[in-house]
Amino acid sequence: MTTTNNSPVNVSKLGYVEFITPDLDRLTEYYTRALDFVAVESSPEAVYLTSSFDHHSVVLRAGNDKRARTVVGYEIAEDLADAERRIRDAGYTVERRSDIAPSTPDILIIDEPLTGTQLHLYDEQTRSGVKPDDSILRPTKLGHIASFTPELPALQNFYQELLGFRWSDTIGDFFVFLRCNSDHHAANFMASKSFQGMHHIAYEMRDLNHLQTMLDHLAHENYRLEWGPGRHGAGHNVFTYHKDPDGNTIELFTQLDVISDEAKGYFEPRPWHTDFPQYPKTWEVDLAAVNSWGPINQALLEH
Repeated sequence: MTTTNNSPVNVSKLGYVEFITPDLDRLTEYYTRALDFVAVESSPEAVYLTSSFDHHSVVLRAGNDKRARTVVGYEIAEDLADAERRIRDAGYTVERRSDIAPSTPDILIIDEPLTGTQLHLYDEQTRSGVKPDDSILRPTKLGHIASFTPELPALQNFYQELLGFRWSDTIGDFFVFLRCNSDHHAANFMASKSFQGMHHIAYEMRDLNHLQTMLDHLAHENYRLEWGPGRHGAGHNVFTYHKDPDGNTIELFTQLDVISDEAKGYFEPRPWHTDFPQYPKTWEVDLAAVNSWGPINQALLEH
């Protein structure tokens, strides 16, 4: 489905993600004890957690099985009524509700094509009261979510044409990176006919010292790295990956590229760039695109 001549919705930020877990207490303990998130509201059915000033960036919901990325919330920088009209005019079904979650009383709901993931569009959340300087461990924010899709071009078009995302990079013909603000990517999608659902979710750390402090803490809590530290080519972020208690892949990263003026390339040359200026591009499928420091975890890349 393609859009009309209406301008796309102005998505400005990745807001939150929802997981369904058969052991709500265990996954809550991981987020609060291992990652130092704050549980803002909780019930036997759901827990709302935050790492920043927004009311929540992660929702854990009790269920009989393990499912990741069942809901993704995006903040939009425009009037909801205008966004709702343009989505309908583009031929998509959209629902407006006020009873979905605390802190976001007015939400537009659309289904992501091909995956069944529910997307929430909202204009703001109430504040959590959590301050960025009250923890030496806690990630600064929810950074991005990577997922599988059976039809990459169709999903990329949906995000760019309807939601206003911009293309940052592609690896080969199977892995695309999309942004909704100056961060190199908030959503990335990997083409696959075999796998579905989420590939990984990523939380940003302030710098290398912050990342190291968190990794030492995770080791103390008996969470071991699956891959990293390393440096990706696309996005150039320093990365580490580990598994949460439900087996979801969690990336902790820092030094992600920032694109403030696409027409002029990345806003500043960095010593790990090889192109000056650096523009969005299609990367060859090789070591430099995946980890410029060397080792590749093939199993993690595939799953």
